[in-house]
Amino acid sequence: MSNGRDDAASSAEIMRHRIGGWLPSDQGALEAWLAGLSNKVEIAEPTEFHPVIVEFRELIASDPIVRMYMEQMIAEVPKNKRYRRRHLRSVEQMLTLLNAVLTQGPEYDTTALVGAPFDAILDWAAGTPAGFAAFRNDAINAMFKKILDVWCEFLSGPDSLYVLNDGPSGWKSPAAAEAIAIDQFQHDPQDEHWGFGSWNDFFTRRFKEGERPVADPDDDKVIVSACESTPYAISSDAKKHDKFWLKGQPYSLQDMLANDEAVDQFVGGTVYQAFLSALNYHRWHSPVSGTIEKAFVKNGTYFSGADIEGEDPATPDNSQGYIAHVATRALFLLEADDPGIGLMCFMPIGMAEISSCVIDPGLTPGSHVQKGQELGYFQYGGSTYCLIFRPGVIKDFAIGAIPQPISSPDAPLVLVNSRLATAN
Repeated sequence: MSNGRDDAASSAEIMRHRIGGWLPSDQGALEAWLAGLSNKVEIAEPTEFHPVIVEFRELIASDPIVRMYMEQMIAEVPKNKRYRRRHLRSVEQMLTLLNAVLTQGPEYDTTALVGAPFDAILDWAAGTPAGFAAFRNDAINAMFKKILDVWCEFLSGPDSLYVLNDGPSGWKSPAAAEAIAIDQFQHDPQDEHWGFGSWNDFFTRRFKEGERPVADPDDDKVIVSACESTPYAISSDAKKHDKFWLKGQPYSLQDMLANDEAVDQFVGGTVYQAFLSALNYHRWHSPVSGTIEKAFVKNGTYFSGADIEGEDPATPDNSQGYIAHVATRALFLLEADDPGIGLMCFMPIGMAEISSCVIDPGLTPGSHVQKGQELGYFQYGGSTYCLIFRPGVIKDFAIGAIPQPISSPDAPLVLVNSRLATAN
């Protein structure tokens, strides 16, 4: 029999890990959603697997390493009382659940939003010893990229609009409309789907003109927030090489920058990291005025977490320092107009799910951008980002940009285009 103190401690630990609102902080609520999904697929008429799931099944059958990881990560769950129900019983059942959510859009829930259904299905399994190894495997990551691209295609099509309704679980419901502050965004109140063409169109909605003014637009020493986000970490004296997989997840610039030749300019500099929550605005804006030297996407992992964090019920959340080095991410190298800032890096990073980092196609090397100008966006999925500065650039950070404990309910939201820091 468990005691109240142990249960409270377990609940607190799960709450600590489930930042961002992508999965419910209450384990029971998540397990109820998983049970509902399992029951739905079990009682439904047999359906054919999508070709991408068939391909995954064939990979598992033909590759003994992939098969070992998939089977072991399921077998290794659960190991403690925090996980009350085993929702994954076999590889075939896992494939069935993945297949089911390929044609589902995220539904709103006031208290138990499951904004990351793939992460929910892999919940705990990805945080086992075999799971940690599995999601560093190139073949498995390549397969999940294909699966998530299929889901992205669905979310980018009109069939995904069914979740934009005014029912209790619809995004047009009064509770959802208030939670996302829809009145601040461009939309058509008279249209059945607010004028959006798909779920992803809704997810990447834009603010109305004037909603997020650029702080000190004429002062090039004022650096603004690139995303609507919650501060996660500030680190100074960043190393060129560090063991980012160990406790503390220090920043290793060579790995973060994908071995770019510019890395030496940032050694000893400052890294700022913040994460985007499920209900946040998901477009990126330039933190400074300057010229784009490089802009590209580096493919990487999707559900990989840091072993040092232990069995993590929402694997990427508490591994954000680690995933800055290994996850799919975009990299912008910007030569700021202010010579004191000089070269800096903006790095949007995918967390689980689609991890789609979409760079504005009009931006190419040599393009000049104004502070606050849009650079691109995340399509549906969890997300975090880093700003990397050369040594001696930062004079101070705004009070609201100082990270709070990630379990704090009062952790501040830094508005996009608001003052983040001031350069020397």
